[in-house]
Amino acid sequence: MYLERFTLPDAEQEEELIMERICETRDCAGFVDNPYPCRLFPARGLRELYFQNMTILYGGNGSGKSTLLNLIAEKLKLNRIAPFNSGEMVKAYVDACRYEMAFDEEGFRHTVPDGSRIITSDDVFDYMLTVRTNNDEIGECREEARDQWGTLRYGNTVKFRGMEDYDTVRIQLLARSRSVSRKQFIRRVAGEEVKLNSNGETALRYFDERLKSDRLYCLDEPENSLSPKRQQELAAMLEQLARYCGCQFIIATHSPFLLAMNNARIYNLDAAPAQVQSWWELDNTKLYYRFFKQHRELFE
Repeated sequence: MYLERFTLPDAEQEEELIMERICETRDCAGFVDNPYPCRLFPARGLRELYFQNMTILYGGNGSGKSTLLNLIAEKLKLNRIAPFNSGEMVKAYVDACRYEMAFDEEGFRHTVPDGSRIITSDDVFDYMLTVRTNNDEIGECREEARDQWGTLRYGNTVKFRGMEDYDTVRIQLLARSRSVSRKQFIRRVAGEEVKLNSNGETALRYFDERLKSDRLYCLDEPENSLSPKRQQELAAMLEQLARYCGCQFIIATHSPFLLAMNNARIYNLDAAPAQVQSWWELDNTKLYYRFFKQHRELFE
């Protein structure tokens, strides 16, 4: 475990001071139009979080779980792709947050491991879109390569007059090589398409490729696009990485399959005040339970 504790600004003192300073810089007559994220977490009685190798931020829409996850990622300066609301108020709020790293086996405090990052659902969606776009482009190149092969192999020899002819000469030599078949020529010129299945399978492959050992990850609703079966597979992957591969995860989710992961500490942001609870005590999982219990005769 790398991160041990995260402390949010105090409501009565620090948050008010943040807003006062913003007012001074903006000359807004003591009034802030949008105090976000101030006043969000004090209303839930949340000030400090203590972490385990697997920590989950649970809550419905508007509960602040994604905001809290992003505040942690910003404070720890984790790598990220999808941008976060980095307005002046948010930056000042992040500056007022504090954290403590856990101790290693020799009694020294950990630092944030290189390569640690936050992964959002936008990252996964962009990956799926990029893969499909790249495949479309490769498909077009394959058609061109098919047309090129016969011309370059059996047509006139391209003369090298300068560097502008280099690529064409190189491709013609490849086309005329006895050790390279037409199929191999097309693949080497156009590139290899990424095998696409369902969105869920593609999203799961994204996590399988991106999650490495000995790192800290913040995951924002990673269950998006995943079927129940794929969510269970992701849960098993995360459990293995946390138990055997030196990873620490902080996850914002309301998926019952992720909530039920072994040894996860769950902060219920829907509770008043926010508190640590077991997955079977949460409203979301109780709702699933009541639904299937109501229809249990259909399964028996």
